[in-house]
Amino acid sequence: MNAASKYAIQAAATERDPRWAAVKARDAACDGLFYYSVATTGVYCRPSCPARQARPGHVTFHGSREEAERAGFRPCKRCRPDQPPLTAQHAAVVTAACRLIETAEEMPSLDTLAQQAGLSRYHFHRLFKANTGLTPRQYAAAQRAARLRERLGEASSVTAAAFDAGYQSNARFYAATDQVLGMKPTTYRAGGVQVAIRFAVGQCSLGAILVAQSERGLCAILLGDDPDRLLRDLQDRFPHAELLGGDAAFEQLVAQVVGFVEAPALGLALPLDVRGTAFQQRVWQALCKIPPGETASYSEIAERIGAPRAVRAVAQACAANALAVAIPCHRVLRQDGSLSGYRWGVERKRALLEREAQS
Repeated sequence: MNAASKYAIQAAATERDPRWAAVKARDAACDGLFYYSVATTGVYCRPSCPARQARPGHVTFHGSREEAERAGFRPCKRCRPDQPPLTAQHAAVVTAACRLIETAEEMPSLDTLAQQAGLSRYHFHRLFKANTGLTPRQYAAAQRAARLRERLGEASSVTAAAFDAGYQSNARFYAATDQVLGMKPTTYRAGGVQVAIRFAVGQCSLGAILVAQSERGLCAILLGDDPDRLLRDLQDRFPHAELLGGDAAFEQLVAQVVGFVEAPALGLALPLDVRGTAFQQRVWQALCKIPPGETASYSEIAERIGAPRAVRAVAQACAANALAVAIPCHRVLRQDGSLSGYRWGVERKRALLEREAQS
């Protein structure tokens, strides 16, 4: 068999292999899952290697670095496959920056964070946002808000809690309270005892449904098999609020929500009291833009919010959603189109998608 025939056979085998598509796409998600070697250069690479793409007849796939090296290939100097995956390196850099922000009494400057990471200001800022979905300043604000919630229950006064949490002035603190607490600081410090939440439990084709509303809007739509468990879930979410059974007018609201569950294409023109982190809210806003009858992958949502590497965080934000159907996390699938976990059960997710496809 001549060299041309051998090349043609190898090229055909490579192009039939599904891993070749990942190499052509330079898919970083496949880094560490396999490696490929190039006969003409004598090196082996990650799937995401930025080097000029090899011809398929020169490519061989390997399940591990050790396998490639036993075959006589050396690591590529561009993608360094013998080092931890680039995504892992980036994650380590961002994690270290997050720990510094969390433990610092004052927000570290961008120069300080970048210097610790060994990167330029621009590169570090871009890397941090790509991995967390937030800028360093936004992440610091979220940490300060978390400290505030903790300090409010311990400090001798609201002012003391604000300064302990890192707010440098009362003006800045009170300007942020609505977004951070969703209520007056004194009310929050008192355990939310002045917050009234109306709720009602009904039934829909997917089982029991609990709808709850604060004065700001809907604060929970919960699905499940056990109505009592749904009520306990609501009590756990708002342990010091005054929970009120819904009246006849509220029952109409429940009916409207149930109608939305049964026929999502009708829409839900109701204010939503969405309590979550800045990143979660960005994810939830992106979910609300997925039309009924359509779906998106976790990675596509990450791309849409400008955080392409935060796929796992997107999945966690979907899992944290307490507004079933109103924020349609059921429309998010795995990359291969299969159903992933759903807070209210995969079968409910399948039923919702089938219903929307028929609308």
